[in-house]
Amino acid sequence: MKDENFSLKKQKIGRAMYIAEAALEYLISILVASSYLATLTKSLGMSDSLTGILSSIISLGGLFQLLSISIRKTRVKRLVMALSIINQLLFMLLYVIPVTAINSKIKIVLFVVSILCAYILYNLAHPKKINWLMSLVEDSHRGSFTANKEIISLISGIVFSFCMGAVIDHFKDKGEIRTAFILSAAVIFVLMILHTLSMLFTVEPEQPQTERKTLLAAVCSLAGNKDIIHITIIFVLYYIATYISIPFYGTYLIGELGLSLKFVSVLTIVSSISRILVSKLWGKYADKKSFAAMTEKCLIVLSLAYACAFAATPLSGKYMFILYYIIHGIALGGINSALINLIFDYVSPDKRADSLAICQAASGVAGFLATLAVSPLVSHIQANGNTVFGIPMYAQQFLSLISLVLTVITIIYVKKVILKP
Repeated sequence: MKDENFSLKKQKIGRAMYIAEAALEYLISILVASSYLATLTKSLGMSDSLTGILSSIISLGGLFQLLSISIRKTRVKRLVMALSIINQLLFMLLYVIPVTAINSKIKIVLFVVSILCAYILYNLAHPKKINWLMSLVEDSHRGSFTANKEIISLISGIVFSFCMGAVIDHFKDKGEIRTAFILSAAVIFVLMILHTLSMLFTVEPEQPQTERKTLLAAVCSLAGNKDIIHITIIFVLYYIATYISIPFYGTYLIGELGLSLKFVSVLTIVSSISRILVSKLWGKYADKKSFAAMTEKCLIVLSLAYACAFAATPLSGKYMFILYYIIHGIALGGINSALINLIFDYVSPDKRADSLAICQAASGVAGFLATLAVSPLVSHIQANGNTVFGIPMYAQQFLSLISLVLTVITIIYVKKVILKP
């Protein structure tokens, strides 16, 4: 029986609210990642290695999505809202902790505990939230819709990041970093209110009733589904290829290639712009062909990006990484949407949230382990005079080659296992 509170008008409003929700959540995530996170950890006296470990642990957040499988509700709106509010209050706390008068060691402990708890709650709510909000989008328009959603998030993110960066730098240069932190905390609070309202005004169609199972039983049940296994393998291969090389590019750009932070920031903006320009084209392609076909094409483009990174040396690095960022942005304009929508294409509605949790948990762990596995290799190559098997080559070049090979393997897998049938 059709939900009495569910109408086409409310569905349309819900889709608009979903776009707003995604953009607001993205803005909050900007303030607790990358250089913003580094600014916070540096103010607490945390070492670069501890900051790196903390960033790597955050990538394991997808593992906590498995816990969402045990949530068996036909309506999840209130739960998702509650978890999101607590999650974002903890993010706000990250900017409050450095300005408090407590012991520095206690500050670091509180900071680490807060950010870990925030990501646990975020990942616990994420699969249920995506399943709820994506249920408002017609299957034939998922490609175009997700493209529009991503474009708006990216544009707002570029403007927001530039403005907040300028504000924080202004107070930092004046020696008033505490003021910058308090202002940032206030911004997160305002964004949290708006984010909560965007979900509050979004209709929730009743989800299919699912059988109550233990976490282990649910995982075993999904593990017997070949489609879910195939999609999980694609997620895992993609994440391994990503986390083997990309986490090490930052030091390569600033160190061996000698590029300035300002130039690297410009590269990031260029990547976002290229991503914005192609997102809608990818979405239309997916609606016309399929998300499996779109996944294959995005991976082909991604392999070209890794080829550019592999070719980057101190002589050619500046130009090769300009190409890398442009091509990588084009690939990202479709790949994230393609992977998530593969689940919506191949998995029945009652298993979508659980399948998303398994895919992201498995890929998150795989990515984290991949980074840990190649870290000693990077040190070994650098200690060996930047040579691999006697061939002059920087560590990041070799890692890019591995990522390229893994991406080609993923393309072949998608073509033979997903597309061919």
